[in-house]
Amino acid sequence: MVNQQTIETNKKTLIMGMSPLWFLLCGIVIMVAAYMGILPKNLIGGFAVCMFIGSALSFVANKISFIKNTIGGVAAIAFTCAILNHFHVFPENLIETVEGFVGGNTSFITFYISGLICGSLLGIDRNLLIKAGSRYFVPLTAGIIGAYALAGIVGQIAGIGWKESILYIAAPIMGGGTGGGAIPMSEMYGTVLGIGNEAVFSKIYPAVTLGGITSLVFAGGINSLGKKRPSLSGNGVLMKGFTMAESEAYEEEDSMNLTDLGMGLFISSVFFIFGRILGHFVPVIHYYAFIIVTVALAKITGIVPKKMELAATKWYSFLVKNFTLALMAGVGITMISIQGIIDILSPMYLIVCVATVVGGVLGAGFIGQLVNFYFIESAVTAGLCMSNVGGNGDVAILSASERMNLMPFAQISSRLGGALVLIIQSFLIRILAS
Repeated sequence: MVNQQTIETNKKTLIMGMSPLWFLLCGIVIMVAAYMGILPKNLIGGFAVCMFIGSALSFVANKISFIKNTIGGVAAIAFTCAILNHFHVFPENLIETVEGFVGGNTSFITFYISGLICGSLLGIDRNLLIKAGSRYFVPLTAGIIGAYALAGIVGQIAGIGWKESILYIAAPIMGGGTGGGAIPMSEMYGTVLGIGNEAVFSKIYPAVTLGGITSLVFAGGINSLGKKRPSLSGNGVLMKGFTMAESEAYEEEDSMNLTDLGMGLFISSVFFIFGRILGHFVPVIHYYAFIIVTVALAKITGIVPKKMELAATKWYSFLVKNFTLALMAGVGITMISIQGIIDILSPMYLIVCVATVVGGVLGAGFIGQLVNFYFIESAVTAGLCMSNVGGNGDVAILSASERMNLMPFAQISSRLGGALVLIIQSFLIRILAS
């Protein structure tokens, strides 16, 4: 009988569930077509080339400990693709296909974001939201204010300017990563400013990555602080006198079927369209904000049947598991300008990124104490889990701080906290950019 360790080892050698040899053969077919100039410029070509490049780079990146434990394989995909594109490694046919797939009429990004927003919010435990949600938003909001304030002050002193520091450094860092933060934020900014999403994304994405790295470093440091100052730490318990309730158990594999995936896609699409309808009547607020608010209210009120919630959650999980790597490859090829990053990076820029994380930690930690939270746990969840690189960053932050049991609150930060930043920015971009 094959033991469990052997099975796990075999899984680690698979790419997209197939052997490396078969994966490579499939990739050769795709790349030959691209270099021949006959890669189809449609969904088939876009999915194929982005899934191949993203999965291949992820497989390699996760074999390198430094990358895996710092910026993560997902971020490495985007930067690697951007670098390869910068040095003209990809043929023109491939670039055109990916451009049409990611941001053209196909708009794979919009397709991905709709499922991510709807499924991730409906997947949060309702009882957890009701019991601790309103109180938790106090340090979370304080963390955002602290991050914006310190970034603005330091940015003004550093010569970057307080407006630029808040809009293009602090907000992206606190916005919940790439898929649910930087990408919709770049679309939001682009719409208001009347410029291409690609230009905006290239400007804000470096801050997301640098903020994530800084947050990971701070996670280890704040864990050490908790050991030296026990009075500041709840040893993994967020609220004094509070025991975290177990999250609802979603029997995804057993309870869901292929029909339910279709239901999840449909539900996500309807919420997305409903947000567009509301945005049409109140154009001053970006429609992403309406999508977020309506889905969150639906979850809190329990108006959506459990079966539909599960379907949306399963669709979200399916998207994240199968298409995140493809999305990051597409983003790297089409939306990240290496030259733009070179032009924008400077010691002062890095200092403002660090100031953003520090502001978030201090704001969340100190204000958290006012609502009976421990400083360390509040700073980690409402601070560092806001300034990391999203859901994947939550695992890294909580691992480094040795507080994995706080994952439900970390998810609230990444999902609802990131959503709150998007709502804030839908107003600020109009006010500060005018």
